[in-house]
Amino acid sequence: MFKHLIKLIWNKRKQNFLFLSEILISFLVIFALCSMFVYYFLNYSKHNGLQHKQVWSVAYSTPFKSENKDSLSQFYEQIRQQLKALPQIEELSFSSSNYPYSESYSSTGLTFNGKVNSMINFYSVENDYAKVFSMELLEGRWFDKSDVSDAKQKMVINATLSKMMFGDSKAVGKHAGDYDNKEQFKIIGVVADTKADGDYKPVAPAFYKLMDTLAFNWTGHLLLKVGPDADAAFESKLSKTLASLMKNSDLEIKHLEDMRESKNSETLIPMMICLTIAGFLIINVALGLFGVLWYNISQRRSEIGLRMAIGASKSAIADQLVTETVVMTTLALLVGVFFAIQFPMLNVFNIPALVYLIALFIAVIFIYALVFVCALYPGKQAAAIQPAIALHEE
Repeated sequence: MFKHLIKLIWNKRKQNFLFLSEILISFLVIFALCSMFVYYFLNYSKHNGLQHKQVWSVAYSTPFKSENKDSLSQFYEQIRQQLKALPQIEELSFSSSNYPYSESYSSTGLTFNGKVNSMINFYSVENDYAKVFSMELLEGRWFDKSDVSDAKQKMVINATLSKMMFGDSKAVGKHAGDYDNKEQFKIIGVVADTKADGDYKPVAPAFYKLMDTLAFNWTGHLLLKVGPDADAAFESKLSKTLASLMKNSDLEIKHLEDMRESKNSETLIPMMICLTIAGFLIINVALGLFGVLWYNISQRRSEIGLRMAIGASKSAIADQLVTETVVMTTLALLVGVFFAIQFPMLNVFNIPALVYLIALFIAVIFIYALVFVCALYPGKQAAAIQPAIALHEE
């Protein structure tokens, strides 16, 4: 039967070319959209790695600069103690500007076994940074006060960087060099990955270094973990307190929950636009397929009438037309799958192969379902043709 169907399709290859082309283009477009949605969904489904609720950030212009470490330490320690005295503040930490959900990025390279791993995010943090975000420690320990004296020689890395450099082996106790491999850092801990760039973006390899006292000359951000009773009135009180402690400093208080939503909207809005376009595309494709199939049936009324006149049942006529459509769809998909499979093989856009494979499966199932639904009604209409009328028209 299939040999007969292939012969029928080949004999009408010019008429079927439009159908095959439409299926191929539709598949490639659906595959691209599915790849994007699967990619973002897999990123979203991963553990967040940090507690962003009830965390505020305070941006300030540096109110006090000095090359004297004791003077700097005394000034900022006074600020720390004044803020910790407020009952609504549970934890606080000064930080570099590239804290989670901010618009700032800092990256560098690390060397291990002679290989340079580039584009690694690095964060300058304090001892209580992990407490502010309730970060999960997977291996070793976080920084403590004993690390202040040799902060430049120690670091904590995230799980992605540990996997990248050391595979499944333990990372704690090992050393990694800087980009030029001139300075060595001892790894003292591994923390769980944190989705610092929004819920839909992939986790980047990262490491954390303890900031020294002189870093206060350029550090302009303070992170606060506040209690559930921290409301707008407390935010106003906090602003006044900071203004009195940091005279002539520009202050801006932000909630990380709002910053997270803003980051996510950068991904969600384009996704919604693409989803809307995809919806119109699917409707147009369905109408196009329906029109092509209907046109093919109208051109084959005499053939259908002759088959029914010699004894073919209505169900056999409908099944033949649906099967022909499925076979043509398969031929188009074979070409489409050939192009689509190149994406995971060539690691296009540095996206995991699993994303493309899942998207490929979804796109194939979707196209088959769409074609099958569009072929059902024309198939039933073809089965309803009266042989005498069709042959008389011919």
